[in-house]
Amino acid sequence: MGCKLAYQIFYLYFNYKQFFNNDELEVALALSLLEMKDHQLSTPSKTSQLHQPHESLNQRKSFQLASVPQPQESSHTQRAAVTGRKENPNLPNTGARVKGNQSRQRMSKDKCNCECPYTFRAFPKQDTVEGGDQMMNMGDLTENEKPKRSKNRRQRRKGACHHVVGLPPSPSARPPVLLWFRRDLRLCDNPALNGSLEVGAPVIPIFIWSPEEEEGPGITVAMGGACKYWLHQALSCFCSSLECIGSRLVFLKAKAAKNEVGPTLHCLKELVKETGATTVFANALYEPWLKDRDDEVVSAFKKDGVEVKMFHSYCLKDPYSVSTEGVGLRGIGSVSHFMSCCKQNPGSALGVPLDPPVSLPTPAQWPQGVSLDGLGLARMPRRKDGTTIDWAANIRKSWDFTEKGAHARLEAFLQDGVYRYEKDSGRADAPNTSCLSPYLHFGQLSPRWLLWDAKGARCRPPKFQRKLAWRDLAYWQLTLFPDLPWESLRPPYKALRWSVDHGHLKAWQRGRTGYPLVDAAMRQLWLTGWMNNYMRHVVASFLIAYLYLPWQEGYRWFQDTLVDADVAIDAMMWQNGGMCGLDHWNFIMHPVDAAMTCDPCGSYVRTWCPELADLPEELIHKPWKCPTSMLRRAGVVFGQTYPERIITDLDERRNHSLQDVALVRKEFSQYVDKRSGCDLVPLPPRLVSEALGLSHRDGGVVKEGKQFLLPVITRMEFKHQLEDPDADAASNPYNAVLKGYVSRKRDETIAFLNERDFTASVMYEGTQRRERLESDYRRMEGLPTPPAARGRARRTPTAKDRFSVVPGGAVTSLR
Repeated sequence: MGCKLAYQIFYLYFNYKQFFNNDELEVALALSLLEMKDHQLSTPSKTSQLHQPHESLNQRKSFQLASVPQPQESSHTQRAAVTGRKENPNLPNTGARVKGNQSRQRMSKDKCNCECPYTFRAFPKQDTVEGGDQMMNMGDLTENEKPKRSKNRRQRRKGACHHVVGLPPSPSARPPVLLWFRRDLRLCDNPALNGSLEVGAPVIPIFIWSPEEEEGPGITVAMGGACKYWLHQALSCFCSSLECIGSRLVFLKAKAAKNEVGPTLHCLKELVKETGATTVFANALYEPWLKDRDDEVVSAFKKDGVEVKMFHSYCLKDPYSVSTEGVGLRGIGSVSHFMSCCKQNPGSALGVPLDPPVSLPTPAQWPQGVSLDGLGLARMPRRKDGTTIDWAANIRKSWDFTEKGAHARLEAFLQDGVYRYEKDSGRADAPNTSCLSPYLHFGQLSPRWLLWDAKGARCRPPKFQRKLAWRDLAYWQLTLFPDLPWESLRPPYKALRWSVDHGHLKAWQRGRTGYPLVDAAMRQLWLTGWMNNYMRHVVASFLIAYLYLPWQEGYRWFQDTLVDADVAIDAMMWQNGGMCGLDHWNFIMHPVDAAMTCDPCGSYVRTWCPELADLPEELIHKPWKCPTSMLRRAGVVFGQTYPERIITDLDERRNHSLQDVALVRKEFSQYVDKRSGCDLVPLPPRLVSEALGLSHRDGGVVKEGKQFLLPVITRMEFKHQLEDPDADAASNPYNAVLKGYVSRKRDETIAFLNERDFTASVMYEGTQRRERLESDYRRMEGLPTPPAARGRARRTPTAKDRFSVVPGGAVTSLR
């Protein structure tokens, strides 16, 4: 027995001493010896031990924590179900899953000497871990899965937690795994990251930047300036996160190859040759052009014997798996129809979020990469004198780009703002929205984690949880209509007469339209890269319905200036706002009346339009109605300190926009259903195949050139125009312009202020007239003119009579 233990200690020491210091090695050896003794004591007989002298050693080539219960015998089977391959239990598994305490745990920062950008958390026990080909389902959390409310209101999960422990590989370890990060810059609930640990090999995290492929076709503008800056900051923070668990991120900039191979594929092939990797793991992306790139990578490496596995993580529901079977196509484009499709065809269970790994096994040699600055994501323009224009200074001050910052913002919202979200999420002057969209876009927060936290906190408003369904709906539409970012889905609306006034477009972009609410929102966008959803509706309605500018201009500007610029979401929103999407907005935001709802006291306008800060709340949203004396006291001069209105008659322009829509619908009557008045949209091949009961592969059965038209949701006021073509917006009973909250007291105050100012003006003019007549009379009579008062007449606060008026010089002498 002693010889056997000595042999085992000798083996462990010489195989693992290079990865540990002396103290850590002593602890690891001691723990391993304790485990081997327990195993030997539990062995039925010494005879079986003599026949199998190395069995215990081969099964424990990776260290395990002795204070944590050991996995069951079926753990290898479970891992095989996750990774999709059979696993040899004798191979060293550097990413073993360890079951934790059965009670609810909330782990603080682990034994890390540096400042970790995340918090370890515990989740309920699950039978299997959701892998890449398992689809998450929308709204499939049953009441039994919902965690019970605790005393501190935030206990979300009960049961065993799964912690992924990665240890340095042995000299005989398998080839490394390339872990390809894209828009999944997080450690928590990252299926590809956890899946790479199941392989039992060193992990090489990589990030490849290929501008040509990221931008997408046409005028997609997938990565604007603000998005690139956020990505740069997020990558820098994610590097720190990986360093906390003993790893690093290798940056690579893809270059176009001489052959027909794409830049990213060429870069990956060179990396595989350099590292000898036989496995590539990544989380899937769903933009059509990125999906095509990933499919090309998978097929190319399959020929070379390299496994490429894509995990589902970016959305709650894989958009390519959503089917209308059993639901039909009526109501397509609405979130209710989409959620019905998800419930009718649920797929696999949603599953619980995954814990972050404690460590990552590192390779013996790291591949050569470039610096983060070498990717050119955060380049700042330079002036002629050589100085740098730091246009992102306000964005940098407004956001925390770390994964920890994402979770902190979520926690703060669930503790306060969520309880006002149902009724007051449209308020621009209060923090009633989560501001989590940029973190979701870059994968610093997973949608599954967000949904579990929202349900665990017992968030009553379903409106907040439905936002995730809207997000998945946008990606589903983008997969059905790849030209969504630039091509109107409804054929008649392609012929709309749009304005070409570039002055109006520039005024809208810079927040100089003369309408304070619109200007405040656009200035907030320019300075911070964000605005809430209600304000996005306001500025979009103003651009389309009142300025007659095409929706594509608004989409492109949003893509360039939003830090959460998302092709699918922005394209869907601007198509619906531009009256050509699958779901018409049945409302139009009035640029003045909407302010009564979202900024009743004017604090939002005062924040972003400080030149109007001294105006009263009754008039701050329509300064053109302010009395002259009030504008003078507030220091507002139209055309100088604040711009003049670029348009004045809102009702007339709105009627003109409505008549343009009626004209194109009449001209292209073949795309209007005469019975219901709904617009008809050509169906994409995928939906045609589903409607005909064919598989997706059989889409070619449909005859080329033949269109299948589907009635879609159409605004009621457009339908009414078919019955009464001459109806204008005022006489149309379905007028979509939202008047917002109107206060009678506010109107009375405005009338009183104008009346008082008019009376004061009349009195002032009468006084001036009498002074002129007296001066003319004295000059005609040859009498001396009285000396003019020096300085400006002011009221003095030191006089006994507070209404007395003294010369300005006297006031100065009294101070």
